[in-house]
This record gives sequence, structure tokens and C-alpha cells, in this order.
Amino acid sequence: MILKTGARLSIFPLGGALLFPRGTLPLHIFEPRYRALVRDSLARDRRIAMIQPRPGQSEKNPELFDIGCVGRIAHVEALEDGCFNLVLEGLSRFRLLRELDATTPFRQIEAGFDDFADGDEEDQPVLPSILRAELEREARAFADAHGYVVDWDGVERLDDEALVNGIAQIAPFDIAAKQALLEAPDVPDRADLLIQFMRFFSRSDDDGATLQ
Repeated sequence: MILKTGARLSIFPLGGALLFPRGTLPLHIFEPRYRALVRDSLARDRRIAMIQPRPGQSEKNPELFDIGCVGRIAHVEALEDGCFNLVLEGLSRFRLLRELDATTPFRQIEAGFDDFADGDEEDQPVLPSILRAELEREARAFADAHGYVVDWDGVERLDDEALVNGIAQIAPFDIAAKQALLEAPDVPDRADLLIQFMRFFSRSDDDGATLQ
């Protein structure tokens, strides 16, 4: 599916929910406006753009971050109550160029893709072995400190991109940290940032500090 700058995208603003290219994001859709978004997407191109609202915004029409990720509905389950369970498959990050004057109950934007090289998986840089080992070590320490149960044998079998993006998705960081991870230029840069955040948030649990 070709994505060009100037594309019209329907957006689902959701804080803390990150979608990455080639990654997946399960969603339960229950609000009427986003149920309408899913129906519209299924009738057209199956695309939904995930983007985070900026912290401290109103729930109805929050101001948005500039960068999000557009996904394609890879699986959908329509429930009897009109809700949906679906899985989005990440296609590419995008830059919000402007919000459009839409008559739909969900918001729509014009998006740009020129800033991102979110190509095929084989184009993604491989982590140096020392960085991979450091990331796994910090992830184990972070999980132990927070009481998380992790299948570490399964983790070791993940490729670099799946490991980094998987941690970025599930780690209990705040919205600003999540956004920084999404905007990291590539997988090694995101891994470096993850290590910093895991160390920072482990310290903040002890001294009450917060990330600004």
C-alpha cells in the first residue's frame, strides 16, 4: 500500500498506545465515534492512524502530537453490541500536516510521510551485540523491580526490532516518554532511549522524580 504526503487519514487519538511499522496493536473499540471510524475504514482502505493526544488536553478534542503511525486493520471481530476487537498492523509513521474540516464524528488529518524511512524490515539497522545485551539486562532488572512475569526464553528469540518495539509498547512510561520512543530515528536509537528510560523510571520510583 503506497502512502504519499498529502494523504487523508482518519485518526484514533489514544494516549499510551504505540503502533510501530511492522508491529501490531490490539484494540477494543467501544466509543460510538470510533466504531464509526472502524466501519468507515473497513468500507474504504482499512487504514486507521494512531496518534497520541498531548498531556493535559480535553478528552473531546485534544491537541495532538505531530508524529503518529498509520496502520492497516489486519484482523477484526465485530461484536454483538456493535463494538469491535481488532488488530492493527503498522505501515509507516507520519507527520500531522493539518487537521481537516471533516463532517464525520471522528477526526481526519492531512499527513506527510517524507520525514520517515520506515521501509521493509531488512532495511532496519541491527543492534550491536553489546547494545542488545545491555537492553535485555536493563529489561530484566526493570521487570524484576516492578514484579512483572516475563517469558525470557521467548524474549531472547525475538529479532531486534520486535524486541525494542515490544518493550516500548508495554513499558509503563508516561505519554511524553512514549512519544519520544515513537519519534526515535531508528531501532538502535530507540533501544538507547529505552535503556535511559528504564533506568530513569526505576530511579523515579525510589525518589519520586518525574519525567518532564
